[in-house]
Amino acid sequence: MSALPTRTDYRVFYPITTRWSDNDLYGHVNNVVYYSYFDSAANRYLIEEGGLDIQSGEIVGFVVNSGCEYHAPIAYPERIEAGLRVEKLGNSSVRYGIAIFKAGREEAVAHGHFVHVFVERAANRSVTIPGRLREALQAIVIVD
Repeated sequence: MSALPTRTDYRVFYPITTRWSDNDLYGHVNNVVYYSYFDSAANRYLIEEGGLDIQSGEIVGFVVNSGCEYHAPIAYPERIEAGLRVEKLGNSSVRYGIAIFKAGREEAVAHGHFVHVFVERAANRSVTIPGRLREALQAIVIVD
């Protein structure tokens, strides 16, 4: 990967609507808001492609680790997109790579990672990633 990630480093893209409340006192999207963008992109993929039922499914994904590097500011009302990929697919966990792009731009304004461990909701214990979810995640694995 280059110094700044580009769109070619990611497999799936989702538009994100920035909100007025995303801006901080400095006039740009606050650093903590990027984590909500990461969370939204990963979970949208799991719901739409993997069939994850976040309301009543037996299996849920818990975030156990995340990180972000910031390269350039964004601000409301800019149009942005989240790029998503899988960097590591384990037995019960997945590490996503996620980047935020200004619409139409090739280089990321921020990039980071997000780790889910899949657990059985009732027992609150890790479980093997179910078939449909695993297939969806496998489809966006990046091999460096």
